[in-house]
Amino acid sequence: MARTSLAERMNRLEQQRAKLAEQEAKLKADERKQRTRRLIEAGTLVERAGLLDLEEAALYGGLLSLAVVAGDKAKVTEWIKAGKTALAGETIGNGATNEPLTLTFPAPLPPPFATRLRGAGLRWNKVLQHWEGLADHDAVATLAAEQHGSVRRVHSTAESDREPDRGKKSERS
Repeated sequence: MARTSLAERMNRLEQQRAKLAEQEAKLKADERKQRTRRLIEAGTLVERAGLLDLEEAALYGGLLSLAVVAGDKAKVTEWIKAGKTALAGETIGNGATNEPLTLTFPAPLPPPFATRLRGAGLRWNKVLQHWEGLADHDAVATLAAEQHGSVRRVHSTAESDREPDRGKKSERS
């Protein structure tokens, strides 16, 4: 039976140490991503609650007073019920009249206006250089008119919306 030399054992231990360091770095990166996602979700909730335009100190003060009351389980249960009701109402209300839209503007938009577009359910597409999303056409058209933008409805390309094949052979066969 061959004995391993001290150098080989040290090399193996160094490889194990490097592997553990790599795993630790991956765990830290995953934790950072989860925290970032949670912060984005919290920011979205602040925006949806209509608090985004508050002065920073006012928003922070309100959150501090909220933190004091957050220890009351009955109050938190009440908040959960109210939040679920509001979120369900927004989802149902938005889903009933929302349709896929794209918006283009002749000039760059001021940041407060871009925030309003995000609040309407739109997002910026960096590749196509336009705003897009599911939103109420009339509300978005009114919003777009403020900055001389144009709204376009995106028509569905779902298989059920297309004309039937009627037994034609595919061009590949």
